[in-house]
Amino acid sequence: MYRIFGICLALLMVVPLSAQDGNDILKKLDRNLSPESFESYRKLINIEPNGRRKEFVLFTVKKGADKVAALFLSPDSEKGRSTLRLDENMWLYIPNVGKPIRITNMQSVVGGVFNNADILRLDYAEEYFVEKTEDLETEWLLHAKARTNSVAYDHLRIWVEKDRILPIKIECLTEAFMLIKTIHFKEVKDFGGGVVRPSVVETDSPLHEGYKSVMIFASITGRELKDEVFTLTFMPNMETLRK
Repeated sequence: MYRIFGICLALLMVVPLSAQDGNDILKKLDRNLSPESFESYRKLINIEPNGRRKEFVLFTVKKGADKVAALFLSPDSEKGRSTLRLDENMWLYIPNVGKPIRITNMQSVVGGVFNNADILRLDYAEEYFVEKTEDLETEWLLHAKARTNSVAYDHLRIWVEKDRILPIKIECLTEAFMLIKTIHFKEVKDFGGGVVRPSVVETDSPLHEGYKSVMIFASITGRELKDEVFTLTFMPNMETLRK
């Protein structure tokens, strides 16, 4: 009897987490990365194989699951430009053009390895669902699939630190599981207001050998925002949110 009990207990210990458990982990990861609605300041750096760098500073606001907007503060050549994402729809506003233009998630308004979907990211759990979860002792490995065909990557492999439920590394893959890019999360920092998360996000790609892009968060602060902030007509007025 004791032998049978021991075998059953051993079997229970090796049963992998269910997909539902994995989706719960993904939702917790989203909230640990940022409040549901917030403002942030961050720097984006594109680094070329020859060491040349180009830097951008962005002010970003997000509300709920599907609204993100960002304003370029520097360099001077980009200052005053703004971007808006509503679900999978994206626009770029250029002051001397005067009218927002459509952009796609796989394009990049800054060049480099980060695309528009990376820069104007929605919650991972909003765009992906977990098909399988692996227990790697100190980490979870989530195998996630895109909810729709309009998402930037068909599959994600997400390594999650168990203790703090924070991402360590994400591999972004095509439908055929070809690696597009790898995103690395580094330098966990306390931003206040309960936000403790990686302050540095780096990405590289086998499709862009020798190139690297880095995103450095200076601040992330919870903030209530009106819906009108996330409209095409408000894009020229993003600067007013900083006053």
